[in-house]
Amino acid sequence: MMKRILPHFGTFCLTSLSYLPFSVLYILADVVFLLIYHVFGYRKKVVRENLLNAFPEIEMHEIKKIKKKHYKYLASLFVEVIKMKSISKKELNKRVKFKNVDLVEAYLKNKESVLFCSSHYGNYEWVCMAIGLNFSGQHYPIYKPLSSEVFDNWFLKMRSKFGNRMVAMRQTIRAIQSSKDSASMFTFGSDQAPSKEDSKYWTTFLNQETAVQLGIEKIAIKTNRPVFYLKTKYIKQGYYEVDCVPICLHPQETKPFEITEMHTHFLEEMIKEEPSYWLWTHRRWKYKKPLDAPKPNHAEEKQLCINH
Repeated sequence: MMKRILPHFGTFCLTSLSYLPFSVLYILADVVFLLIYHVFGYRKKVVRENLLNAFPEIEMHEIKKIKKKHYKYLASLFVEVIKMKSISKKELNKRVKFKNVDLVEAYLKNKESVLFCSSHYGNYEWVCMAIGLNFSGQHYPIYKPLSSEVFDNWFLKMRSKFGNRMVAMRQTIRAIQSSKDSASMFTFGSDQAPSKEDSKYWTTFLNQETAVQLGIEKIAIKTNRPVFYLKTKYIKQGYYEVDCVPICLHPQETKPFEITEMHTHFLEEMIKEEPSYWLWTHRRWKYKKPLDAPKPNHAEEKQLCINH
């Protein structure tokens, strides 16, 4: 009985909290930081190991600074996600600004579709939600359903309230086929760790052998849709800038795995610029590389396929 009641009570509490002003929510974020960093040490071992492996050249005292800054941001991100339930269109557009919208709109207004690469960097939830307000095409974010049906439905309604049509990962091909005759945008989490069963490619990412999903590359080549990276920049607490960077305009002219190398390298450079805002608590490297994995072509990974 309690197992059925608790998720509903949890979503009720989160919804109630969302109506608090940002000033109060960020005070709550300070409390959350104290709890997850100093009291419970939430995934501290995972974060420390990830940072040490990603930046072997950085001194330990700098690693600790990055880690602490990351946890402070993680607490802010937590309350910002809660705020999504009640945030208005005006407030969201004030806090998430897009650059180079015209580059994407040039395709959408011509009734062509585009693919967006995103990642767990900055407030990826706000960015995804704001796309539906800033572009003329229909937006289809690809997401991984949660194990709890109650929380999954709560997030689904929240993420889609501004017109986004959420698509479960396993339904991606069907959604692309059903929307092929209209201008659309599909957003993929390019840093999502693939399961053992998924089609994947192995490359070097942040000094580690890393499995990368091939979904966006396969779809880009099959449909010849241009690929843009949503480069997110943290401006200040609660404010972000998103640059729509074209990384591949002619996918069918690329070599195997070139698009995958490109968006992986792009994210790597973004993280190196300011590492604290990536989701280091994510168990990104939980699988080891098999001996028969395809070898990456690092000689060309920095060559933007926009030049094709």
